[in-house]
Amino acid sequence: MSYENILLNKEDKISIITINRPESLNALNTQTIKELSTAIDELNNDTTCRAVIITGSGEKSFVAGADIKEFTDLGQKEAEELARNGHNSLFNKIENMNKPVIAAVNGFALGGGLELAMACHIRYASENAKLGLPEVTLGLIPGYGGTQRLPKLVGKGIANEMIFSAKMITAQKAKEIGLVNEVYSIEELLTKTKELASLIARNSPMAIAKAIHAVNLSDTEKGFDAEIKAFGEVFELDDKKEGVTAFIEKRKPNF
Repeated sequence: MSYENILLNKEDKISIITINRPESLNALNTQTIKELSTAIDELNNDTTCRAVIITGSGEKSFVAGADIKEFTDLGQKEAEELARNGHNSLFNKIENMNKPVIAAVNGFALGGGLELAMACHIRYASENAKLGLPEVTLGLIPGYGGTQRLPKLVGKGIANEMIFSAKMITAQKAKEIGLVNEVYSIEELLTKTKELASLIARNSPMAIAKAIHAVNLSDTEKGFDAEIKAFGEVFELDDKKEGVTAFIEKRKPNF
């Protein structure tokens, strides 16, 4: 499929989605969310893809937020529908993909941009990145998962501080509080993200899919049961047989 607002490149077992709206600092509008959703569906069903990277075009912005111009004429019902559609068509879909998604945060990650990064399984950031949820300055609140995912990543107190104050934090501060995993120079960011994706791509895709599901339930009452069930299920999969056989034969597994 051809896209207008994103670029999709495939390098061996790694797929890179670049949000390409530099004139608006890669802001998320309805069309971009739709294209991202389609790309995620495509990659989720692509057995040659083992890991996905999401980044923004240029060196200023990952995603500077949602496209506020689309909010002007919305009422309560329309706003709820917009948020629900975003959750179902993109943000939850990323979180529940059967392969890891890594955000390469190359600049501003604000509002919907930070929410997009938080839906990913892992976040790397450039040194110039600024992260925040500024919705309350507009009389709004985060609507694409920010009030739910941020407390799980950094704790309720820090999440409340960021949401209520609307302040932006640096990439280094984001690493200190656990919001991003690593911080690199803007020149190194994509290379380092690809290195991690390549490391992941060597491992069992079947096991990783089961691990994603179990980890996503780690803060619920179903978490331990999900792990136990998934642990049992992998014993019936080809990857487990190949992995154990390769270990015994002292060779690298061919997943």
